[in-house]
Amino acid sequence: MDDEATAVMREPGSSAHETWAMGSLFEHLLVAGESAGRLGVAVVTQPPGIATPLHRHTREAEAFYLLEGEMSYRAGEEQFELYAGCFMYLPQGLPHAFRTRGTSPVRYLALTEPGHLLGLYDEVGVPAAARRIPGEGEGLPMAEEIARWNEVGPRYGLEVVGPPIPEEAPA
Repeated sequence: MDDEATAVMREPGSSAHETWAMGSLFEHLLVAGESAGRLGVAVVTQPPGIATPLHRHTREAEAFYLLEGEMSYRAGEEQFELYAGCFMYLPQGLPHAFRTRGTSPVRYLALTEPGHLLGLYDEVGVPAAARRIPGEGEGLPMAEEIARWNEVGPRYGLEVVGPPIPEEAPA
């Protein structure tokens, strides 16, 4: 074990920092620099209707534990309907996409291994002015954020490979 290694503890309601990206709040609980790059952890709060395009990560695996809300998740050729208490693991390279559902925000614990992927949200978003989902006119305009995703994503091994999950409710 490394003599320089130290424990990281965050009390409820605290984080290393917060970011607004994708119309969402990212509360960073463990940043890559605190884990020698091995792990990144954040609590993510997103409003209903947020969707990602089908994409894959060439460097990281991801895992999610849904704390509140509902999501549709595509992983490879499978589609899952997630609700509070569901866990999802996504191996490196597996194409995936999600869409938040329902009428209330979703909250989930997001983990990446190695941990550098969560830095992508810091680069495409802005520091959160408060610990909440950004309101109208807060954060970046969507067109500007999408341009940042297109510019920054490839440096993080993010590859878009298809469209988002459709808005209509699952059958």
